[in-house]
Amino acid sequence: MAATDGAITDWVPAAFQDAARNLAKEAVRRFVKGDQVVGLGSGPMAAAIVRQMAEVKNKKTLECVATSYQIKLEAQCSGLKIVDEGRIPDMDVVFDGADEIDSNLDMIKGGGGALLKEKIVHSAAKKIVIAAESDKFVPAFSWPVPIEVHPFAFSAVRKKLEEAGGRPRQRMLKEGYPYVTENGNFVLDTKFDSISGAASREMELKNIAGVLEVGLFTRHADVYYKAKSDGTFETIEP
Repeated sequence: MAATDGAITDWVPAAFQDAARNLAKEAVRRFVKGDQVVGLGSGPMAAAIVRQMAEVKNKKTLECVATSYQIKLEAQCSGLKIVDEGRIPDMDVVFDGADEIDSNLDMIKGGGGALLKEKIVHSAAKKIVIAAESDKFVPAFSWPVPIEVHPFAFSAVRKKLEEAGGRPRQRMLKEGYPYVTENGNFVLDTKFDSISGAASREMELKNIAGVLEVGLFTRHADVYYKAKSDGTFETIEP
């Protein structure tokens, strides 16, 4: 069963819906060949690409690994075959979004809470394709860095983050309960005054015992699609 047209409206901001459809067609035409293992990241533009994959004639030959329950449902509605994590080592391409992309093409991800699984598929995929709205491309990061933390280490990690110059804040649900990832962990959204070296900061934070993953993504994509509000998109290839 194919997803309805309403699905893209649910995901993509109104100003970028035409651009999302246009870049999704280009991304699928260029990178989806059939007989592939495809990683499905998160974000409205990644969801638009998933919807476009529903139109691929040989989609039954694709094996898709979803990084969140939400994108898994989108893929299933698009008639895509979902496989388990055992296929990750053979992943050909991953389609994903980003919360922020700086001038060095480093990224902050994890606003949706799927940073651990997203980092895993990024590390395994032969190619990475990122699609995001134009306002997510910024000169320097302004978002806090999501950090996934094991509950047992929560207090210790928060103190270490403060010692490292961060201002960690536990992610909460609007009802007042702690946000819990699909992996059963907490998220500390941590603000830094500046991040001059994303790769070194990423490794520094990951070395804190109890930190499971850091929302700094420093492996650069093969292609970045920048969606614009006039319905067009820009292709950036490092």
